[in-house]
Amino acid sequence: MSSKLPRLRCLYSPPIINTSFAQPISSRSFATEAPEPNPSIRRRPTTFRDRLNAGPSFSEFVSSPPSAEFSTPIATNHSPLNDPPTSEEPLRTALVGPANRKRQITRLPTWLQTPIPTSPNYKRIKSDLRGLNLHTVCEEARCPNINDCWGGSDKSAATATIMLMGDTCTRGCRFCSVKTSRAPPPLDPHEPEHTAEALKRWGLGYVVLTSVDRDDLADGGAHHFAETIRKIKDKAPGMLVEALTGDYAGDLEMVDLVAGSGLDVYAHNVETVEALTPMVRDRRATFRQSLRVLERAKGAKEGMVTKTSVMLGLGETEEQIWEMLKELRKINTDIVTFGQYMQPTKRHMPVHTYVTPSVFEIWRQRALDLGFLYCASGPLVRSSYKAGEAFIENVIKKRKAGRDVSMLQELGGLERERIVQDV
Repeated sequence: MSSKLPRLRCLYSPPIINTSFAQPISSRSFATEAPEPNPSIRRRPTTFRDRLNAGPSFSEFVSSPPSAEFSTPIATNHSPLNDPPTSEEPLRTALVGPANRKRQITRLPTWLQTPIPTSPNYKRIKSDLRGLNLHTVCEEARCPNINDCWGGSDKSAATATIMLMGDTCTRGCRFCSVKTSRAPPPLDPHEPEHTAEALKRWGLGYVVLTSVDRDDLADGGAHHFAETIRKIKDKAPGMLVEALTGDYAGDLEMVDLVAGSGLDVYAHNVETVEALTPMVRDRRATFRQSLRVLERAKGAKEGMVTKTSVMLGLGETEEQIWEMLKELRKINTDIVTFGQYMQPTKRHMPVHTYVTPSVFEIWRQRALDLGFLYCASGPLVRSSYKAGEAFIENVIKKRKAGRDVSMLQELGGLERERIVQDV
């Protein structure tokens, strides 16, 4: 009878404890020792975290040679750019991914590894740029040379490539990490003045200006670019200016406008060989259009130095590089640079080949044999390469000095003729 009664309990009664499942409660004072851990309770494995904590610090990681535990050598007989090829420098590979989906990747070669920028001068230049709302291609394109270019002993020894017209491009090249948009923000009307003021403050002898492509503007931003160059020349007449421009959608009148604004070097990059251009660059950029831009710039001003840059490691062949160099010499391009393509993110084109320093040296010599005035070639060389700028600066100054001497000789000859006539 009692088993059929509903199991009711007063709300104010103490809780019912089921003694059949109760565990003995042990109590101890502070003087007793802790009980032994229960071996049946397993701790969650933290093998990776333990190994990570026991490994090198971050500063040791970026400065020390890689551990052989995660690398597999691949035979090669090339060494870094600054070291003589006296010993083998093997490329390294590693297996990454989950245990059931491992894949092999090639580690970054030692000749492409650069230190993380931490110098005081780097911080000062970055502070100046942010204070004036300026952008640099060094940051936006993740250039590996930023520590070398910005980390000089003083600002006058540093080099920064100013990127005009904002930090957002209207094109989407597969190698470039600059932000893209069909409708970027409007141009900053104060940018030419701010740029000229910053460069005057640094006291540089040579400066490189570049810009994003602005196909949303009727002139592609050419007037804004030209105004910036004029402002720089007004504030620092002795400063040499290199302009790395886009193709202005093939509008050669805009090329004339920028070339006639007072710059000293007109640069426009073909980026890669003609066969790979459709896969590497935006569909609106073509190899032949870039050649027309360089040719027009060369004829826009007497003594204009023209320059272009090429990335290697995208899958190009030797014959294609030869053909490209010959096409550039046909239009009297003065300077060419070669550098290693490095994939900015996983969304961009993968690296096809890590070209060794000795191969870069071969192409440097071949370019000079074809008649180029100068060629900077190396894994870390970029379009605005610091060492190349020093050479170009000297060339331009010598050319100007030669023209001045010629003018003085002509004036001297006219003066002598006038004296003879007076006698």
